[in-house]
Amino acid sequence: MISSKFAKPVAWLLLAAIIFVTLSPIGLRPHTVTSVNLDRALAYVLVGFMFAVAYPRHWFAVAVLLIVGAFAIEYLQYLSPTRHARLHDALVKILGASAGIFAARVYAKSAAGAS
Repeated sequence: MISSKFAKPVAWLLLAAIIFVTLSPIGLRPHTVTSVNLDRALAYVLVGFMFAVAYPRHWFAVAVLLIVGAFAIEYLQYLSPTRHARLHDALVKILGASAGIFAARVYAKSAAGAS
């Protein structure tokens, strides 16, 4: 079982990395071998999973905050002349976060059942 002592700093670091990558100039965006949408979704799967593990009793609040946060971070791209905000991008992020939170809930239930 992943401890919340480990998950909390990892979750916050992942969120900070997502904010940096999303709001920094496009030239600082990391290049991967996957599609941009897959990158977005996987990043939010990870952050959703880690936050739901870090705060298991507050998974619903985590979900709400990640959904609102995805829209807010996407909207903040209007401040950068090299970036563009898109509803589609926010929806991909929300789906990823939701999948990560769901996976964490399944993980927690299976870990509790194994105890």
